[in-house]
Amino acid sequence: MGDIGGTNTRLALYNIDGAVPERSSDIKTYSSQAFLGLTAIVETFLRETGATCEQAVFGVAGPVDKAKGESQITNLPWLISVRDLQAALKIERVSLLNDVESISYGLALPNGMSEPDDICQLNRNYDPTASSIPGNKALIAPGTGLGEAILVYDEIGSKYLVSATEGGHTDFAPRSTFEAGLLHYLQDKFWHDSFGHISYERVISGQGIKHIYDYLKESNGIPENPDVARRLTQAEEPANKIISEAALSHSSELCMSALTTFVSILGAECGNMALKTLAFGGIYLGGGIPPKILEKLKDGSFIAAFLNKGRFASTLIKVPVYVIMKEEPGLFGAACYAKVTSKQ
Repeated sequence: MGDIGGTNTRLALYNIDGAVPERSSDIKTYSSQAFLGLTAIVETFLRETGATCEQAVFGVAGPVDKAKGESQITNLPWLISVRDLQAALKIERVSLLNDVESISYGLALPNGMSEPDDICQLNRNYDPTASSIPGNKALIAPGTGLGEAILVYDEIGSKYLVSATEGGHTDFAPRSTFEAGLLHYLQDKFWHDSFGHISYERVISGQGIKHIYDYLKESNGIPENPDVARRLTQAEEPANKIISEAALSHSSELCMSALTTFVSILGAECGNMALKTLAFGGIYLGGGIPPKILEKLKDGSFIAAFLNKGRFASTLIKVPVYVIMKEEPGLFGAACYAKVTSKQ
């Protein structure tokens, strides 16, 4: 199974014979940008592990053309082909999923993420016993990019139907004069790249935290922490990691403001998603960023923005919100998909 992101690619073997897939090998992590494509990484994995497999599923960070069996990765110059992977693996059963779609299969499988440490609930005032009727779910995953997926509950089949989306590329909608200024700042910054279109991915992703930081620095004149400025200039670590860590340690007013803005906009978009999908089964935060900023997500600013939908705040109060804490949920979800499709 594979989880292919713009920064890292993770591969591992899973046994799917039981009720819930179990990992049967160590996870191997490769720098995505150090390879020309996924096939080269898979070949390296097979050579290093001496592994063989009967089925392979890869969650990839980009849209998937399932008719052609191809995916052009959003944040990498890769065209991934099922045909090339079949040749490298020497098996027929190879599947490509959008990476957030892949995680969703871990939520769709009964008891897929049922361990106490798999998820963390953010809105503590929600009573999970208030309703016994399953509902739709939605997944939002900020990481290198911003992925979104929908899990529609099929009452007749008593199961979830997973649908990938490219909702992270919809228009960023400012809610205040301050956020309108952020939009205009980003429109100027990316005019030649996107002709003024600014998506939510530009704001609530790893790159988004840095964009917010730069906007606050230039527009509000908040002074930089010298150590943070030095680390950002050296660029030896991801900028979002540097800013988030400084914010969580309360060592930089600028970083704290940037993270608060990020979390508030993320909460607003989660509220949008909940209303669009009537996700009474829950909104789930996945991706690499939420588990790392869990302390900030719990401080109330996220839920305040999530509920701030005027007359529909009373609707959203009925929607549970969770952060996925399970180790490598993309790999686990790919294994869940393999389990489901192995019966077909």
